[in-house]
Amino acid sequence: MEATKPKTAAPKAANAGQNVRGIKNAFLVILACFIVCVCLFLFVFGHPSHFELEGVAGAENINSMFFTDINAHPNDLVGTIFKGGVIVPILQTLLLTVIVLSVERAIALKSAKGTGNITKFVADVKKCLQANDIAKAQDLCRKQKGSVAAVVSAALNRYKEMDENTTLTKEQKVATLQKEVEEATAMEMPSLQQNLPIVATLTTLGTLVGLLGTVIGMIKSFQALATSGAPDSTELSTGISEALINTAFGIATGAFAVISYNFYTNKIDNLTYAIDEIGYSIVQQFAATH
Repeated sequence: MEATKPKTAAPKAANAGQNVRGIKNAFLVILACFIVCVCLFLFVFGHPSHFELEGVAGAENINSMFFTDINAHPNDLVGTIFKGGVIVPILQTLLLTVIVLSVERAIALKSAKGTGNITKFVADVKKCLQANDIAKAQDLCRKQKGSVAAVVSAALNRYKEMDENTTLTKEQKVATLQKEVEEATAMEMPSLQQNLPIVATLTTLGTLVGLLGTVIGMIKSFQALATSGAPDSTELSTGISEALINTAFGIATGAFAVISYNFYTNKIDNLTYAIDEIGYSIVQQFAATH
């Protein structure tokens, strides 16, 4: 008669994502960053105080909080950034989004790590397994919290069930325990990697949008040079400023996104290695003692 697996409750790791704090809807982050950057661009970078208004027609009647006359010359770096054109707030949105999501990942991975040192936690759980003290190992998981502890806790619960099971063969028990570890790990990975694909996309997108702004600025510069007679120095300087400002923001966005993505990917890899190590130890301990 074929052995049947006992009915068990759904893996506790199904709620593992709740152990990792993080922003679920990145679109709202991007939208909020866009609104902030547009307001900064118009009301801060475009404020009349950042421009030389002497000699500009109608300057004496300016009552608005921002000034967009193309003939006004910037008198500081903030005004020069404003001269970068409409691509600048888009690039600032991308850069601010990378910064916000990087901070969000730092908070999320800190909660995923748990309250104590991961290396010490793994070593303590191994000692408990060697002493066949499952209760103490589960107590360590409750104290540690986080993703690694959630996977270990789910595996230990299954370990206890398989230990009390008298129906399945040893090979079936080991396979069931191994499957539990894999499922618990798979439940944790989405919450660990959440929003990182967006950061990876911004690595390329920031550079491309910056390149687009550079090309637009250079086109304006060449148009100024192509005018009949003396070139329009104002148009020429505006085009060059637009090209360089967009280049700077594009490079900054791409560089920061690459650093952020690689940094947090490495942290996730470390957590994954710890999960794999302790999961392998649980399975091997069960196989050796049963």
